[in-house]
Formats: sequence, C-alpha cells, structure tokens
Amino acid sequence: MTQRPLPNSLDTAGTQALARRIRADVLAMVHRANASHVGSCFSMADMLAVLYGAILHVDPAHPRQPLRDRLVVSKGHAAAAIYAALAERGFFDRATLDQFCVNGSALTGHVSHLVPGVEFSTGSLGHGLSLACGMALAARIDQAPWRSFALLSDGECDEGSVWEAALFAGHNRLNNLTVLVDCNGIQSFGRVSEVLDLEPFADKWRSFRWAVREIDGHDHDALRGALSDLPADVPCVLLCRTVKGKGVSFMEDNLAWHYKSPNQEQLAAALTELEQAR
Repeated sequence: MTQRPLPNSLDTAGTQALARRIRADVLAMVHRANASHVGSCFSMADMLAVLYGAILHVDPAHPRQPLRDRLVVSKGHAAAAIYAALAERGFFDRATLDQFCVNGSALTGHVSHLVPGVEFSTGSLGHGLSLACGMALAARIDQAPWRSFALLSDGECDEGSVWEAALFAGHNRLNNLTVLVDCNGIQSFGRVSEVLDLEPFADKWRSFRWAVREIDGHDHDALRGALSDLPADVPCVLLCRTVKGKGVSFMEDNLAWHYKSPNQEQLAAALTELEQAR
C-alpha cells in the first residue's frame, strides 16, 4: 500500500536558514540570467521555507507520489524562488539552478511543470486558485488524505477568476484547501492600494465562506502555527503581510525590484546582508 510521505522536520532555526538559502539562490539565478522578480521572490521565501521545511507531505525522491500534498504557486513570475526551494529540498541537484532562463532549460522564467516538484505551469495570473480548487475537490471525491495549497499574490487578486474560485471553494466547503496570499502591497505598476484597492480584503474572503487569518508572512512560528492548526469545516486563507524584497535593505518595499536584475556590486552587497542576518 502506498504510504503518505512525511513532512520535513526542520525547526524554526532550520526553516529560517532555508529561507536565507532560497534568497541567496534567487539572487545568483536572477543575476546570472539578467532576469527579474527578485522582490516578488523574496517576499514569499519565508512561506516556501515553512511549507517545504515543516508542513507539506512530499517526497523529493518521488515527486509524483500519489498521496503527496499539492502546492500551486499561482504567482508564477516568482519562479526562481520555487525552483530554489525545490532544489534546496532535494527534488533536483542544486547545480541545475545555473540553467535558470537558459534557452532550452526546464527552469523557465515563469513556473514550469517540467521541473520536478512543480504541479502546474503558472504565470498567467488568476488561474492557480481554480487549479487548487479542482485538486481539493478531486481529493474529496477519492476520499484521499492529501491537501491542496495555493500561493497567490495580492495584486493577482485583481483577477475576477480568483473570486470565482473562492466562491466555488466556499460553496463546496473545501476544507482540504489552504490559500496563502503574499500581501506585499506592491504590484507591477504601483501600490496595490492605488492600482485597485482590495480592502476590506479579509472581509471579502469571509463573505465567500472562508476562514481568514491575518499573519506576519515573515514570522516562521506564526506561519507554522497557522498551517498546523487549520479549520476542519471550511477552506482557509492566510493573508500573509510581507515586504517586497524582504531581507535586503535596498530592495525592501521598492517597486523597482519587481523588474531589476542586480549587477555585480549589488549582488555582492545583497549576499553580504543575507550572510550577516544569520
């Protein structure tokens, strides 16, 4: 009989170290490829570290193990962060990260399902929650124990398809579905509050029959606690308040780092800050 894989057992210090490694990997990848989205990767690095370090039932040696938990990273432009997390977790050799955005590589600039551990290709915003809903419903129909997770950006919630999926999940009481929203307050062309204000954000989810928790998305204990104590009867959304570019002072809360690639001097300075934060 197929056994459900166990989650990793890293303590808080372990997941914090994992988050630092994810950020360092992202810097190197984006610099090497002259790519972008460092800020978006950094704001969700702590969420990925806790998920892959302590919460998700996954087996790096068998990425398609049938009883694994499923995570859909809907904010697919932050591909470097999920690739780094998977490599650090052991889904594939870390040396493969050197192929990020190289022509012909599976490690494309938006999340690709060709990468071991990735469930779906994403990047066209607004689709990930619908996918996660379908997976959660499939698990219910099959009476399977695995859970469905989706990681969204706050700017992505401008998309009407997010709310269609949220309505569907609440109506069907998909209690095996958990959403984390990376609420860093900045989207591609400005502040979320200025481009299309989402507030009252928590009340919107509650009106769609979701349990809502608002937490610090960089607090590993808060993330672990919320993800370990989910409601038993309804879907749950964690509104994770974060800082775009978290971890490097000159990148934090700075729209420019949605697009910029660090030059050699900026790379060295950023890596030094991450090392000093240990």
